[in-house]
Amino acid sequence: MSGGSTTLELKEDDIRMMVAAKVHLGSTNTNYQMQQYVYDRNHEGNHIIRLNKTWEKLLLACRAICAIENPADIVIIGCQPSCQRGALKFAHYTGVTSITGRYTPGAFTNQIQSGFKEPRLLIVCDSKADHQPIREASSVNIPVIAFCNTDSPLQCVDIGIPCNNDKYSIALMLWMLAREVRRMRGEDLRTQPWDVMMDLFLVREQTEEAAEGAEAETQEVVYEQPAADVAEADTNDWGAEAALPVAGMPELNVAANATAGSWTAYDVKPDASWT
Repeated sequence: MSGGSTTLELKEDDIRMMVAAKVHLGSTNTNYQMQQYVYDRNHEGNHIIRLNKTWEKLLLACRAICAIENPADIVIIGCQPSCQRGALKFAHYTGVTSITGRYTPGAFTNQIQSGFKEPRLLIVCDSKADHQPIREASSVNIPVIAFCNTDSPLQCVDIGIPCNNDKYSIALMLWMLAREVRRMRGEDLRTQPWDVMMDLFLVREQTEEAAEGAEAETQEVVYEQPAADVAEADTNDWGAEAALPVAGMPELNVAANATAGSWTAYDVKPDASWT
């Protein structure tokens, strides 16, 4: 797909990043249409994807994207949480329209919907999870570019990019796709590295953010009062209660007294009448 040009060949640095992100590591199952992209299986049973095939399909997808004059006519969909941040960043750097979160059925076929769209090209991050927009796009003749794992179906997919679909792999693939699109459009030079980091396309888990926030917060030091002080304070409290004023009860021959004393001083006399 590079056309024999050394400029479009897969670079060694890109291969390192793809291997580090496990782009080549597929699932344990395989679709019969994806067998042409599988090289072998490892000892754990995962299928190994040919990275040269991945790169060729990536360049083909870039050419299809660059063929659309208005980038806003291209829609990228990322329904999975691991793809949403990458889809938003891809839309930001390439100018396409992004749809993240839950896809509303009928967005491409039902014209009375408020979110109705008529794109000229559709990009999905997972052909298995995003099967609903793929079927709707095929019914209205919209070409589809999809990132496909070894067990992903290829029905109604025009350009399937074989790769792993986890959060690290899909973030790298969207970053490389955005970089190549900008280079083919002439917005960036191919001889210079892209100044955008791949980490911006990577989704951050809420648990990781919570852990980092907890470490950043200063821990409160709890002051513990010595046991001797606690005992003395309790004794003083009991003494304060004993010194409370006592109201008089004439019918029981108990006079009012506002001074401190024991409760035994106010015992009722035996000859007192209760009636």
